[in-house]
Amino acid sequence: MRNLFNFIARHYFFFLFVALQVIAFAMIFQNNFYQRSAFVNSSNYIAGNIYNLRSNITNYFNLKQINEQLAHQNTVLLESIPGTFLQTDQQIFTLSDKQYRKQFSYYNAKVINNSVRNRNNYITLNKGRIHGIKPDMGVITPQGVIGIVKEVSGNFSSVISLLHSDVQISAKIKKNDQLGTILWEGYDYKKATMLYIPPHVQLSHGDTIITSGFSSIFPEGIMIGTIAEYEIKRGDNFFTIDLDLSVDFNKLNFVYVVSNIYKEELTDLENITQN
Repeated sequence: MRNLFNFIARHYFFFLFVALQVIAFAMIFQNNFYQRSAFVNSSNYIAGNIYNLRSNITNYFNLKQINEQLAHQNTVLLESIPGTFLQTDQQIFTLSDKQYRKQFSYYNAKVINNSVRNRNNYITLNKGRIHGIKPDMGVITPQGVIGIVKEVSGNFSSVISLLHSDVQISAKIKKNDQLGTILWEGYDYKKATMLYIPPHVQLSHGDTIITSGFSSIFPEGIMIGTIAEYEIKRGDNFFTIDLDLSVDFNKLNFVYVVSNIYKEELTDLENITQN
């Protein structure tokens, strides 16, 4: 404390000068409208920039929480799309007076591992059995189809990517409902192939390809890609169609796992029919 007093005493004139300057400026701003307005505007400008900087910093550190909130909100929205519901005959389901019964539910998850350069690619998610994830559930993003859950542990799940030799997805051309099968031939993570479209079907570059709904895994109408090229190869009876995939598999972050509420019932019935 004594050193502080000694310092002030040695620089007495400087502190007095600063104090008088502050008093002088205060009197100027107090008694002159123009100077006071300029000072207030400058203060507001500086304060606004400081608040904006603080907000940007805060938002940066809150990005994880914001992304999780958006993923949850998107899950809620997915629950309400038409493909989520099973259309039924109102007169048959006497226990319910609704024409549409919910068929699919959704779980949001984060991609924690992913590959795109192998012949058979897999994706790992941060959700597992304790979160409701089961094998054979579909995986999508708002941009389109991702793959199918293969294995689950308590907290994680492994997904067979669409970029895998064993994956075949039932699909259709959106404009005319013509059915085909999607597979990946292993060359480019941005491309896929569609087979079994008859030669009489009119095709155009840019036609949209979506899920058919003829599977217990994916709802109808989920985006897959658009037609890039098509041809009937020598000796074939169907078109071979090259697709531009709607999903960039090299930039996966958050996804949604699709649960078909009626899957077991449908599978049991189909097995009985086949046997």
